[in-house]
Amino acid sequence: MSIDSSGPTATPGFTRREALRMAVAGGIGLGAAKVLPASAASAPLKGNLKHSVARWTFPKLSVAELCRTVKGIGFAAIDLVGPEDWATLKAHGVDSSMCNGAELGLTKGFAGREFHDQLVERYTRHIDLVADAGYRNLICFSGNRNGMDPQQGLANAEAGLKRILGRAEKRGVVLVMELLNSRVDHPDYLCDHSAWGVELCQRLGSNNFGLLYDIYHMQIMEGDIIATIGRHHACFKHYHTAGVPGRHEIGDQQELHYPAICRAIRDTGFDGYLAQEFIPTAPDPVGSLREAIRLCDV
Repeated sequence: MSIDSSGPTATPGFTRREALRMAVAGGIGLGAAKVLPASAASAPLKGNLKHSVARWTFPKLSVAELCRTVKGIGFAAIDLVGPEDWATLKAHGVDSSMCNGAELGLTKGFAGREFHDQLVERYTRHIDLVADAGYRNLICFSGNRNGMDPQQGLANAEAGLKRILGRAEKRGVVLVMELLNSRVDHPDYLCDHSAWGVELCQRLGSNNFGLLYDIYHMQIMEGDIIATIGRHHACFKHYHTAGVPGRHEIGDQQELHYPAICRAIRDTGFDGYLAQEFIPTAPDPVGSLREAIRLCDV
């Protein structure tokens, strides 16, 4: 993920909100999207991985239209949907695979002690909303360094998250911190390497906290994707995709080979969601999504 879903960020990098503006104003083909009826679904998916798509990547479709589209392709989950849209998802039998809405943004996260009181209040309330809705995953962020030593950031994030982790454990909600790149899209973001996030997981020592391993972001920061998944998959509760470079379709015009990556994820026994989060550039963005699901259906 790369958008501040609660408002504009101060980060000058390429955010989801900027992508939405580009999609709407720049004409990257989302206007050509067509809602696919269930009858248009091709061969059933293999079921070895659970698939999802980030809601923000299809801004021209309403939530209801996107629900019908994913069901037509053959899966039933949408990422990064807040409480205001959960009723629509439920009406269509679609899961909210990663909930949002508690965060203060990408730049103001748990590494900043000055944000802890606000975050604890917001996340305590949101954990209950997620649990009451029957969902599981709730996204969170480290925030920016702001000159902070990474070890101090770890200590701060540990302290802040411990204030809400008991509630998450009691309600069966998993707090999932996203790994983002600080080189291209999110300058100064602290949780920008898997090692930092893994250490935070180890410090917290709870099955109700983990990482969102964004393959696009981590290819930019450190590469070694398949080996990292093999070493640290116990910490990875969720995955995001996109092509490198450019954050567009995940086909053969970019440097990551997603079928092999998805086989590596599958072989760890992963039972969470793999969510498509690329920005479509093709005239038929729904076709791009269909093709991405096909590539990842291993």
